[in-house]
Amino acid sequence: MDIVTLAAILKGGLVLGALYALMATGLSLVWTTLGIFNFAHGAFIALGAYVAWQFSNADALGLPMAPAIALTCVVMFAVGVVIHFLLVKPFERRADVVLISVITTLAGSAIIENGLLLIWGPRSRQIEQLTTGKAHLFGLQFAVSELLLLGLVMAILIGLGLFLKKSRAGRAMRAVAQNRDAAQLLGLNVPLYFATAFGLAAVTAGLAGVFVGTIRFMNPAMGAEPLMKALIVVIFGGVARFSSPIYAAFIIGLLEAFSVYFVGLYMAPAVLFFTMIVVLLIKPEGLFGKHQRTL
Repeated sequence: MDIVTLAAILKGGLVLGALYALMATGLSLVWTTLGIFNFAHGAFIALGAYVAWQFSNADALGLPMAPAIALTCVVMFAVGVVIHFLLVKPFERRADVVLISVITTLAGSAIIENGLLLIWGPRSRQIEQLTTGKAHLFGLQFAVSELLLLGLVMAILIGLGLFLKKSRAGRAMRAVAQNRDAAQLLGLNVPLYFATAFGLAAVTAGLAGVFVGTIRFMNPAMGAEPLMKALIVVIFGGVARFSSPIYAAFIIGLLEAFSVYFVGLYMAPAVLFFTMIVVLLIKPEGLFGKHQRTL
């Protein structure tokens, strides 16, 4: 393997890792705060991509990419809040809420996916690249759009982490995640923070969909594979800390990139699942996990 090939593999792994980190962060946020798994997360990814396409494409509204992404975030936050109030909140006090939420979010995923099919049709689409051009680093050539994608994802994750750790609302969400009953006794508006967590998760999923849409063709069912990869990342890394899925995402991204090179595209998922199973056998709470469930 020469240095150019190695650089290409590392670059691909880092881009995949950044996208997986964005996808998995939303899943982790909902799990640590509400204690449920959101199966509509993959549909959120597809919805974010199509909403951004509607705002930015010349055949639609034709807005510049920056305001299109900002408006997509607003739409996705609203969608996340609505989905929470419609599909999760009515059942959150039931003992079987985890099972019911699986059913309701799966139903929500099917509704969103079929809604995309009805509105935009089955034809594949693609969002315009974030930017064009090539950059040369250490004698190697990189696409500027990929470097920008990495930078934007890291900025989003750092911003979300600072929000959770430094802001009053973020600290309140962490308190609700640790003990919702105690948080309610202290006067915190638990339903509001549950809805906020769902909205932020939808935003991260939507942004991941936007970035995926700039490098791949979109279709209404495009969220299924990212949902599976995000699930692998969350299980592999654990959810003890906000950073756990992020570290795990880059490990999984690099592992997938090297697996595609050495064993082929079709065998790479088997390598990921095998690695996840080995980690769970050795450390059931995840590679970076702890026994407690908190942000």
